[in-house]
Amino acid sequence: MRIGELAERAGTSTRALRYYEQHGLIRARRTTNGYRDYDEVDLRLVREIRSLLEIGFNLEETRPFVECLRSGRASGAHCPGSIEVLSRKLADLDACIAHLQAVRNTVRHELAQALDEEMSDDHRRD
Repeated sequence: MRIGELAERAGTSTRALRYYEQHGLIRARRTTNGYRDYDEVDLRLVREIRSLLEIGFNLEETRPFVECLRSGRASGAHCPGSIEVLSRKLADLDACIAHLQAVRNTVRHELAQALDEEMSDDHRRD
């Protein structure tokens, strides 16, 4: 399939596909007239890249998943490099969640204090 068809089927742009190709994530074969040519394996790779990007992975973090799929695995997550990236991402997410919970607790505390002060001020006015 040509680049336009791959882009359409993968739900992305031809520009993104060229970008993935520049970074070695996908490899186009060339037809005799110089057009890029892709197959179903490439479609699967692009879908994997897109799904990982959509959930917050950066482009370089997708590389082990792509390599895992290229090696013939049923899932891009079933190789040591992918597992390492997943573990790191989970640790990053856990740290982010902990930070957000701490911020939430601080905001909750500030709000409670502000409401208490407001209620005290209202009672003094009465």
